[in-house]
Amino acid sequence: MSSSIKGVGKYLYAIVPDGMNPKFGEIGIDGAQVYIITYNHISAVVSDFNNGKIRPERRHLAEHQAVLKSILKDESPLPISFGMIAGSAEEIQRILSLNWKSLTDQLKRVQGKVEMGIRVVWDVPNIFEYFVNIHKELRDVRDKLLRGSRNPTQNDKIEVGRLFEWLLKEDRENLTQKVEEGLKSTCFEITRLSLRNEKDVMNLACLIERESIEKNFEAAICEIAQNFDNNFTFDFNGPWAPHNFVNVQLVL
Repeated sequence: MSSSIKGVGKYLYAIVPDGMNPKFGEIGIDGAQVYIITYNHISAVVSDFNNGKIRPERRHLAEHQAVLKSILKDESPLPISFGMIAGSAEEIQRILSLNWKSLTDQLKRVQGKVEMGIRVVWDVPNIFEYFVNIHKELRDVRDKLLRGSRNPTQNDKIEVGRLFEWLLKEDRENLTQKVEEGLKSTCFEITRLSLRNEKDVMNLACLIERESIEKNFEAAICEIAQNFDNNFTFDFNGPWAPHNFVNVQLVL
């Protein structure tokens, strides 16, 4: 499998159980027809790709995601990373054969499930000043080292910064545990994702039952959010293919 095979290749989007409706339409990369190639009750969702190599341009990434979104209407796929191309239908079937046990096990694990994302941020103008106001120990150290008649040294600034970072990490952990506890009855699994900036409290991926998004999941988030004050903003998104709950490492 490669990202630069000459001639007609098979661009790979996802792995799904056999029996899925193969009529996706011309929604693939460069408007190509999307279809399935099957081996022993599992299928690869593919489209023909003739351009030799593919670049991670915005339109290509959007087309890749559009196919996954279309699949997700009926099935929970194992999403494949962007840019995977096989040389032929026979090569796709060979790959399905070599990875059959792992792919089958993971399909069973996510069957009927989708991924939802939750991001919580501190909605405050200045995160350091906010922590100074809610943590007396930080306020005392700040006032001792950074205020007064003398000029603070570099070591003074480092000491205050270290305490701030420690409190930031501690608060994130405590608040994340609080949210995870409130979600555990509605989620099969919860994965912590990397944070984007200093004001991020948490970024979670949740594996949930497809049919429980509105009835259970959204209700649980609303209930949890009521226990936080106006300095926090909750945002949830999805449903998505279960990217953060599968590990498709294909043996080639």
